[in-house]
Amino acid sequence: MAQRTGPRRGDRRQPQAASGRRDEQGLRDELRNMHGTSYGRYKALRGSWSFGGFTLEVQRVQPDPFAPASRCEVRVPAQVADFPRELWHNQVRARALAGFLVRAAHRRLRDSRLRVDAGRQQVLDRSACQVVDGEVVLRLGIDLPGRGRTIDGTQAERALCEDLPEVVEQALRFATAEQTRLREFVDSIEDTDALRRGLTEHGLVAFVADGSILPRRSGVDDHPLTDAVPFRSPESLRVTMRVPNRGEVTGMGVPEGITLIVGGGFHGKSTLLRALEYGIYDHVPGDGRELVVCRDDTVKIRAEDGRRVHRVDVSPFVSHLPTGADTADFSTDNASGSTSQAAAISESVEAGAGVLLVDEDTAATNLMIRDARMQELVAKDSEPLTPFVDLIRPLSRQRGVSTVLVMGGSGDYMDVADRVLMMDAYRALDVTERARELAANPTGRHSEADGFPALRARVPDPRSVDTERPKVRARGVDALTLGESTVELRAVEQIVDPSQVTGIGLALVTCVRRGLLDGDRTVAEVLDAFAAEVAERGVHAVDDRYVGDFAVPRTFELAAALNRLRTLRVSRLA
Repeated sequence: MAQRTGPRRGDRRQPQAASGRRDEQGLRDELRNMHGTSYGRYKALRGSWSFGGFTLEVQRVQPDPFAPASRCEVRVPAQVADFPRELWHNQVRARALAGFLVRAAHRRLRDSRLRVDAGRQQVLDRSACQVVDGEVVLRLGIDLPGRGRTIDGTQAERALCEDLPEVVEQALRFATAEQTRLREFVDSIEDTDALRRGLTEHGLVAFVADGSILPRRSGVDDHPLTDAVPFRSPESLRVTMRVPNRGEVTGMGVPEGITLIVGGGFHGKSTLLRALEYGIYDHVPGDGRELVVCRDDTVKIRAEDGRRVHRVDVSPFVSHLPTGADTADFSTDNASGSTSQAAAISESVEAGAGVLLVDEDTAATNLMIRDARMQELVAKDSEPLTPFVDLIRPLSRQRGVSTVLVMGGSGDYMDVADRVLMMDAYRALDVTERARELAANPTGRHSEADGFPALRARVPDPRSVDTERPKVRARGVDALTLGESTVELRAVEQIVDPSQVTGIGLALVTCVRRGLLDGDRTVAEVLDAFAAEVAERGVHAVDDRYVGDFAVPRTFELAAALNRLRTLRVSRLA
């Protein structure tokens, strides 16, 4: 059962309404009395207002019409919302119910001054809507209306006293909800979560259900492509899994180990990998990827020219440097493609990744492969790089890290792959046996590395994260503003929502303030401590004082942001 934890947000002081009443009629009277007066008088709205069936708390009031939106919170008691316990009795179903309700509220508020952070195709744990012991909590923004710098009380009354009660009545109560769709939504999310949790038990890193629709409409439209070819598993990889509501589900299981995805251009290789990349999330019914899942510890890797790397052990990939710098303690303010990708792999393994996803289109070629001719031309003692193809097996066997790799330009990975999947006009074919026949013909290429050594753990300095009233702001999904710093996140491709970016910034500050990032814990220990707090406290583990929208981030994206923070200092290597 979801637990009620953490203090309620907002200013507890209760300014006296003009009518002396703190109910719906009192709010109407207040707004009518302040109509045409100075905009600053809106501050009198702060505090709680009792409506029939719910409570409105105005938490923050904007100082002028051009400032960021005011914030308010609505609480609908469990006995009023009246959602059956079976819809919210565990954490997954409560999150799913909140995901349905926030989308229902969003649809009804499209023509209102009120707005709510509903998200897109992924169902995330959001501050915008929570269901706690059956009580519904909805957090909204409102641009309080003005004419110049005076109050438009008529428009404000319409938003707060007409639009808001209507959305509560029509979207946040079971009696008026679209009950069939609601149950389908909650059941679907529970099935997806169960499918993901069952992967390890079946020795799989991913699963793609037969009939899934993987292609998207465009690069800016994440809805399923109309008339797309439904996915169908090759017989050799077809497995059947059981989920709580649908029962048995059949599709392609991707086993642990090394999986190579090949095929011609535009035949669906990267489309499949992208679907797996987002398989860490639950999707809304009708998305086409509801039953496409990856293990929770799956991380997408890519090259990132120009990023900062601070005290990262890249020695498995870079044996030496002409400068003589220690590659087990490597730093640079301007990483190359190869060193940035090597650092990304090391950082992901440090953070606990168990599955890596790599697409040759976004990878550094010289870190991925080094063919026989190049090995003959450039002597080993003159080439510091050990390509990923030589390390991928030791990484799997010694560290238990599986890899799913898209490769269309080099056959060298056929030598190391446990299975080879070909995409042909969006049809998946198992060509492992043919690939092994081809791999049996020697190319003269040198063999794999001797092993994948244990990486040196890093202890971050908490003083390198600004916690003195830092401004946290998401710039889409590409960057985070944290105080005076900008954290570039464009290459962290599993971030899907700006609210996650805000959550990452808040979580970084919280990890320092709560002593999780204390100067003694390693990066991995900080992430484990944060994950434990999220499991116990939900959104309040991210921040229990922030008045605004955010989503709970994964530890891997939290680590990625910490690693890209240009003020980061690592005090020591453990």
